[in-house]
Amino acid sequence: MILWTSADAAAATGGRATRDFAVTGVSIDTRTIRQGDLFVALQAARDGHDFVAAALAAGAAAALVSRIPEGVAADAPLLVVDDVLTALEALGRAGRARMQGRVIGITGSVGKTSTKEMARIALTGQGVIHAAEASYNNHWGVPLTLARMPADTDFAIIEIGMNHPGEIEPLARLARPHVAMITTVAAAHLEAFGAIEGIAREKGSIFRGLVQPGTAIIPEDLPVTQILRDFADASGAIVVGFGAHGMARPVKADTQDGITQVRARILGETVYFTLATAGTHFVMNAVGVLAALSAAGADLAAAGRALSDWRPPLGRGALEDLGGIRLIDDAYNSNPTSLSAGLATLARLTGGRRVAILGDMLELGPDELAMHAAMAEDAAMALVDLVHTAGPRMRALHQALPEARRGLHAETAAELASRIGELVAMGDIVLVKGSKSSKVSTVVDALRRTRQSTQPGEGVS
Repeated sequence: MILWTSADAAAATGGRATRDFAVTGVSIDTRTIRQGDLFVALQAARDGHDFVAAALAAGAAAALVSRIPEGVAADAPLLVVDDVLTALEALGRAGRARMQGRVIGITGSVGKTSTKEMARIALTGQGVIHAAEASYNNHWGVPLTLARMPADTDFAIIEIGMNHPGEIEPLARLARPHVAMITTVAAAHLEAFGAIEGIAREKGSIFRGLVQPGTAIIPEDLPVTQILRDFADASGAIVVGFGAHGMARPVKADTQDGITQVRARILGETVYFTLATAGTHFVMNAVGVLAALSAAGADLAAAGRALSDWRPPLGRGALEDLGGIRLIDDAYNSNPTSLSAGLATLARLTGGRRVAILGDMLELGPDELAMHAAMAEDAAMALVDLVHTAGPRMRALHQALPEARRGLHAETAAELASRIGELVAMGDIVLVKGSKSSKVSTVVDALRRTRQSTQPGEGVS
């Protein structure tokens, strides 16, 4: 199906097409280019113009450029614009304008990508569904997702992220969601914001992009919930809180063998659903998702049934059998809130020794060492048998732990991974968690090299 003709793309971006073309997709990476794609020559670590010839040779139908690159014929299928990123934003804006379905925007300090995937899976069978790939949630990821959106999309799920103040609102105004959900507000990127209240204000700015009358789905019972509610109210949104006492709430959740069965009340309706995880934070996000989908006009009961097909993404809490141990791979990101949730998931699993392997939590600001040490007092930590740590910040937690619970400490994750035989034993239940830049995923890789793995989520007992 044609996504953009040269005339449509030129009208959207104000660019000049060197010749007629029609594209069926949009790509920024020659390694994953597909036949018929429009290759967008963004400038990041490297200049995308250097890869235009390769993209066309690999089957791209055209390229979006700000100049004719060397080695590319002047009559090649190109859309020439003043600035490639600005043109991508314009193409995304045009993609959003022609779509007549419903848009759901998702942000939050923790759980954006897994929650976006929950929404995508839950909408199975309810029309044409379009969602961001991977964690495409930044200044190029959001416009790219919108530019890729088919015109006949019934439901779109747009993930919106940030690292610094002022990033979310322009992306929200570009996406123009009908429903916007905040998963939670936690101590992430504190170096850029100084205090959690600043993070809450940035997250709350997603509501400024709502199509009116829009719906704001906000987490209840946070210290900063009122800040989120104030932003929603100022935007004229209908406010739906999710949490233990919210308009969307879990009533009962039973976990056995890594599977959680839930009965929930969503905007006055009772809904039953099953999640392939023991994490209660996933349960709460699922409740928020169902509230968002209901507000967007989806079939709530069908969405609840479809959630049974969702699995946590790799590196974000998937549970797997791994050669005689059970592994919770949560090595993609970490902050005090998500680490507390990970420890709680580990504590709920039974049948073996509970072992946590933890890498540094990054971007926490000047109090980072105290925040690491404070995890020793987390309620779930009392049920963890052994804690191995890696990184200079995690040394603070290592020193704060009681000696009986204190495992190995290494200054790098690679050093810890080199001692993999000392970290776990047959029958253990193992959580591996840390910020991505801590490279604690190398410990996961070492575990997988030394043990035979099943697919994540399969064979869990």
